[in-house]
Amino acid sequence: MSQDSSSAAGPARFRPPGPLGCGGAPLGNLFAPVSDDEAASVLEAAWDAGVRHYDTAPFYGFGLSERRVGNALRGRARGDYTLSTKVGRLLDPAEGPVARERFSYVDALPFDPRFDYGADAARRSIEASLERLGLDRIDIVYIHDVGEDTHGSEWTGRLDEAMDGAAVALTRLREEGVIRGWGLGVNRVAPCLAALDRSDPDVMLLAGRYTLLDNEDALETLLPRCLERGVAIVVGGPYNSGLLAGADTFDYARAAPDLVARRDAMRAICARHGVDLRAAALQFCAAHPAVAAVIPGARTADEMRTNARLMAVSIPFAVWGELKLAELIPPGAPVPLPRGL
Repeated sequence: MSQDSSSAAGPARFRPPGPLGCGGAPLGNLFAPVSDDEAASVLEAAWDAGVRHYDTAPFYGFGLSERRVGNALRGRARGDYTLSTKVGRLLDPAEGPVARERFSYVDALPFDPRFDYGADAARRSIEASLERLGLDRIDIVYIHDVGEDTHGSEWTGRLDEAMDGAAVALTRLREEGVIRGWGLGVNRVAPCLAALDRSDPDVMLLAGRYTLLDNEDALETLLPRCLERGVAIVVGGPYNSGLLAGADTFDYARAAPDLVARRDAMRAICARHGVDLRAAALQFCAAHPAVAAVIPGARTADEMRTNARLMAVSIPFAVWGELKLAELIPPGAPVPLPRGL
């Protein structure tokens, strides 16, 4: 489908609620185990903080995150929250014993993930997700990990499979009212741009590519296109896997010295104004008009409550001016106004 035909007038696109959502990867035991009780407390803290946007995926703990999210939401009125999950991997029962850690998930469920971006696989994946969730519907479905970071030089072929398969199936499910919207859930800008050219998505979950530390590509290309098309952006990974939250990792690897230096310069500017850099990281992402929500993950209830507090604090406008003057963020990047203005 061409860009012109896919942007034709029609029903308003579904825009997920924000500004803060809850990312479900840590609840699948990403890097370290989280108990069922702690996962439940994270999701309860999110609800108590007013969060009504929850994201998960079959890949997160090979069904574990979906099971935990479903357990927490099942007693809530279904119209009171938005739920997203993903397709692109099917879960096959593991044959024999499994390693304790697989694909960075620890003590996951005994399934093996298998890539399949076909239309039938997308429908089967949604059916399996509904069973694990124990819920009657999913609002948003993302086609998961169809970028170069996952598939290397074969990513364009995988995108072809997704556009000819899963995207067609999800468009039909949206037209039938089974889901409210669909898009890509990826860590790169390029597949999102390609999908906009070739299909009619409603929302893109972009992780780590519109942050204080990594934003120019998305700001110059993807976000303007999404504004033109009415396609919402959901920002995942707003802390770039920890560097903006005080750790030394960027995209799940040790951060390069230049990135650490930029982070430290940002943190010094924020500190002069009594601002937590994490608050600036969250609120910067949310300030762009194309962005509907920011969905950091949390593995404890305290982390979830902290994210909610940081999203709500007022940041002096001078902070953003100094960050731009120091060329730490682009001069044209939208920034939030202080609370109350």
